[in-house]
Amino acid sequence: MESKAYIGLMSGTSMDGIDAVLVSLSDRSANLHSTCTLPYPDELRLRLERVSQNHGTPDEIGELDHVLGGLFGEAAERVLEGSSYSAKNVAGIGSHGQTVRHQPKSQAPFSMQLGDPNLIVERTGITTVADFRRRDMAAGGQGAPLVPAFHRAFFGKMGVDRCIINLGGIANFSWLPGNDPEAVCGFDTGPGNALIDAWCLHQTGRHYDENGRWAAEGTVNNALLNDMLSDGYFLQPSPKSTGKERFNLEWIRTVLARHEEVLPADVQRTLLELTVVTIAQQLPNSSGMRIYVCGGGVKNTHLFNELVRACAPIPVHSTEEIGLDPQWVEATAFAWLARQTLLRQPGNLPKVTGADGSRILGAVYWP
Repeated sequence: MESKAYIGLMSGTSMDGIDAVLVSLSDRSANLHSTCTLPYPDELRLRLERVSQNHGTPDEIGELDHVLGGLFGEAAERVLEGSSYSAKNVAGIGSHGQTVRHQPKSQAPFSMQLGDPNLIVERTGITTVADFRRRDMAAGGQGAPLVPAFHRAFFGKMGVDRCIINLGGIANFSWLPGNDPEAVCGFDTGPGNALIDAWCLHQTGRHYDENGRWAAEGTVNNALLNDMLSDGYFLQPSPKSTGKERFNLEWIRTVLARHEEVLPADVQRTLLELTVVTIAQQLPNSSGMRIYVCGGGVKNTHLFNELVRACAPIPVHSTEEIGLDPQWVEATAFAWLARQTLLRQPGNLPKVTGADGSRILGAVYWP
């Protein structure tokens, strides 16, 4: 099939900024032409964190939706400027938006992403697809994770069992069995960077623990780790998904209150171990599989090395080894999801999300 260019815009549960890609897509290939990251200002990050913890008014949510819509539009413009393409050469934009609440198991299930797509299409003049999660939820699904469908399309390989792990604010994986492409499964395992980053910011004023250096100074507190592992989410069967409304600084404080004083560096090391253990314990049991990791957590050297240790003897590599830089996998996934929508093809995997069937995802905003 002919390769066409799309823009993918993604901001994950780390709430640190927008990743943008300009990519040519065909059925099983992705060719990156331009990439950029637009960081959020500190004040915006704090406002988003507050809203994600239910501390925002309708006025503030509306204002943030507008502000983020402008920033997503700016990110699309920037990634386009970094290429030889013009807006008329781009078939569509896929904008995930910024998740501020994800409650798939509430009495009235919902998932809220901010970043008004009307502003994106007005600013760029490019057909924009957004609001990907709610159609799946309307069909009884969790609306997450959505990237396994993209992982299957681009990383699946007959005869080879692969597992794609995304280390975002929340960690998730896609299991791609080599003998049955229809048997793909995946779910959110729990915290990825979310708790590590929250504790680091609270204790040091830094938004993240660069290369895990601070965690490396500490020691795992086994009593604290076991208490954290007792959280009911980790024992839930799939399909399941979660977010910062559950795993946040208050969650850490609640658990710490049940223990005698623990050194801050030991808390950090224990939180890193929590991420590693909850991923490793929930992976499929396949001795012959190969693991590939993407997402911002790949930059955390200590986290990556501990994940390699926990998964041994199964080899763990970056997704770069199978064709896509780990930083840009999710943004590329939403470019692909926009393509699916515009081609009137489904974008969800019912076995992953729990939806009643395959659905065309997203709402289309025409120029």
